[in-house]
Amino acid sequence: MNILVTGARGMVGTALVNNLKNIRDGKNKTRPNLHIEEIYEYEVSSTREELEEYCRKADFVFNLAGVNRPENPEDFMKGNFGFASTLLETLQKYENKAPIMLSSSIQATLAGRFGNSEYGRSKKAGEDLFFAYARQTGARVAVYRFPNLMGHSRPKYNSAVSTFCWAVANDQPFTVNDPNTELELLYIDDLVEGMFDLLEGKEVHCEFDGVDTVPDPKGRFCCVPVTHKATLGEIVALLQRFKAQPETLMMPEMPQGSFAKKLYSLYLTYLPADKFKYPLRMNVDDRGSFTELLHTRDCGQVSINISRPGITKGQHWHNSKWELFIVVQGHGLIQERNINTGETVEFEVSGDKIEAVHMIPGWTHNIINLSDTENLVTVMTCNEVFDRNHPDTFYEPV
Repeated sequence: MNILVTGARGMVGTALVNNLKNIRDGKNKTRPNLHIEEIYEYEVSSTREELEEYCRKADFVFNLAGVNRPENPEDFMKGNFGFASTLLETLQKYENKAPIMLSSSIQATLAGRFGNSEYGRSKKAGEDLFFAYARQTGARVAVYRFPNLMGHSRPKYNSAVSTFCWAVANDQPFTVNDPNTELELLYIDDLVEGMFDLLEGKEVHCEFDGVDTVPDPKGRFCCVPVTHKATLGEIVALLQRFKAQPETLMMPEMPQGSFAKKLYSLYLTYLPADKFKYPLRMNVDDRGSFTELLHTRDCGQVSINISRPGITKGQHWHNSKWELFIVVQGHGLIQERNINTGETVEFEVSGDKIEAVHMIPGWTHNIINLSDTENLVTVMTCNEVFDRNHPDTFYEPV
C-alpha cells in the first residue's frame, strides 16, 4: 500500500507519518494486516509535480493539510477548501479512486448552524466537497470532525493545552480566562490509532447532534471514540502537580488510559533540556546512603539503599508496613525474625541473581553487606510513604 499524507509537517501529520513508518519498517507489529510500501509526504514546500506523482501512485490518502490561523480571514477558504479542490481534481485526473480521509473540525458543525466562523465555514465547505466527490466517483471518503487536539504543537498558536504545558514547563506566565471552561480533547496517540483503524476498514461512524458526537453505524462522518473532557482549571492544576513532582517526589495518579496519563506525557515534551535531569536528596552517613526515588498515593514509595562493605542496616520491624528488598549490585544477607514466635529465616542475595524478598509485618529484619570491598545496592519498595509522625518502625536487632 502506498499512502499519501498531506500536511505531513503539521502536528497530526508528523505523528501519523512517524507511526506509519514504524509499521512499514516492522517496528510496530500491532497491525499485522497493514502492509505499507511507500509513504508520500506532501507539505507546504512540496511541488506541484510531487503532488501529481503522489496522486497517481497513492492507494490511500490522508488529507491533513489546512489553515488554522492565517493573517487574512479569506485565506481560511483558500487553504482549507482550495487545496482540497486541487487534491481531488488531481486524483480524478489520474482516475485514482483511492480511499481518502479528510481532517475536519467540530467547528464545521457550528458553521452549519450559525455561519459565524470563517474557519468553520471553510471546513464545512471542504466536507461538502468531499461528500460530492464520493457521490461523483464512488470513492470511499472518511470525514472526521475532530474536537480539540492534544499533541505537541507550537505554543501560543491554536492549542490552549499546548500553551499551558509549555508555560508551566518553562516557568512562563500564562492566563486562564475562565477555569470552568470545559474542553473535549482528543490525544494524538488515540487519533493515530483511529487512523490505523481506518486503514484496516474498522473506522467508527457517527453523526452530530448539535455539537455532540453520536455513534451511528450508518453515520456519514467518522470519529475517534476515545476523547476526554476537562476544564481549564483541572488541566492547569494537573500541570502544576506535574511540575512539583521532582521536589515532592509524588507521582500524580495516572491510571491506564486516563487523561492525566496522556497529559503528563505531553507535558514532558515541553521540558527544556536543563530540566531533563533533577537532583534527589541523598541521606548519607558512614554506613552508606538512602535515597527516596518517588512517591505514589496508592502504592507507597520506591527508594535506593547503598550499604558500604561489612555494614548492617535495618534492625527494625513494622506493625502494618511491608517492604520489598531487591539487591541489584553486590553480595548480601537478609535476615528476618518473627517477634512473637522467634522463627527466623535468612536469604543470601546478589546482583548476579536479582530476586525480591518480602519484609513481613511483625518480623524484625536487616540486610548485611557480605563484601569486604564492594557496595551493596538495594532497591526498596514500601507500601506507604514514610510519615515521620507515624513511622510504624521499631528498633529491634534480629
